[in-house]
Amino acid sequence: MAHLVEVAFKGNRKEFFLWDYPDPPPINAAVIVDVERGEDLGYIHALGELAQKRNGGCSHGCGTSLPERKALRLATEKDRGLSNDLEKLNEEARRKAMERVRANNLGMKLSDAEWQWDRKKLTLYFTADKRVDFRNLVRDLASLFRTRIELKQIGVRDEAKRLDGIGRCGRQYCSASWLPELRPVNLGVAKDQRLSLNPSQISGACGRLMCCLRYEHEFYVQSRKRFPKEGKIVATTLGEEKVMSIDIFHERVTLRGIEGDSRSLTLAEYKEETAQHDGVAVAVANGDDDEATEGIHPEEISPELLYTAEHQVPTPRANIVTEHRPNGNGNARESEGSGKRRRGRRGGRRGRGGDDTPSGTS
Repeated sequence: MAHLVEVAFKGNRKEFFLWDYPDPPPINAAVIVDVERGEDLGYIHALGELAQKRNGGCSHGCGTSLPERKALRLATEKDRGLSNDLEKLNEEARRKAMERVRANNLGMKLSDAEWQWDRKKLTLYFTADKRVDFRNLVRDLASLFRTRIELKQIGVRDEAKRLDGIGRCGRQYCSASWLPELRPVNLGVAKDQRLSLNPSQISGACGRLMCCLRYEHEFYVQSRKRFPKEGKIVATTLGEEKVMSIDIFHERVTLRGIEGDSRSLTLAEYKEETAQHDGVAVAVANGDDDEATEGIHPEEISPELLYTAEHQVPTPRANIVTEHRPNGNGNARESEGSGKRRRGRRGGRRGRGGDDTPSGTS
């Protein structure tokens, strides 16, 4: 049975191939793979269950199906030597291509160049703000390098992934190290994490919002469900207090009382205090206080005893008196209460005469 392997190429580009040999290749081993119009050299990035999982979840994966291309063999020392020589050729090709871009006066930036291992194809990656007509450029580059030329437009996030680097956190870019898919990030995720909305403080090296804001967002949303909302008035053992701030990492809640005194509680202490207060309120509402209800029949308990201080005692509603009075059309109408409040009629009575008299006549 063929093994599924994930192979990494230059610029953090990865693809899936089939390994037909009985024993799987070792991790990070150099292999020669079958590609379009030739062969290329890459390194084993994942295999086994991990490769199966990434094949179904990565943007470059094949989903539930298996790839059609195969990994042909392990690379020899001579194959590796030819691959090392391509590093200098890649930079030289990028510089020559940039000269042709300036000569054609095109608004594009060449980010990287990648020779195929057998030198039958040269791929140029570029970024541009607008659509670029590079047909003349392709003809010039084909005559210059005498090979098949392929131009690929990528975004700024993909450019950072290919070039790699160190982020503001001091670690390698997530997009270049482990992040399988680059998804768009908006300011809404920064608001949920209580971060500064200044783009210069939450943007990465590519100039876009940092990718970590996206995949960390779910953690913040789920963690905040265990805490009260900031600004909420809660009843504790000290009375009514306002939730000033929460710390989901240290699990602490900061409260401020009516007199302005602030205190910090752990999440367990906060839940215990609020639960104790809720238990007292429920006991009073159910009439469990023996001293207050001793000798009183349940039917004789007044409505005031059934409400705590947080609720208003309902006042008895006035009796509704229904009167049937004929209106101008002979229909009965109803009035409520002793005030005999008359309901208005849409449009008023402006411009209307008697019942049978046309408007404007006497």
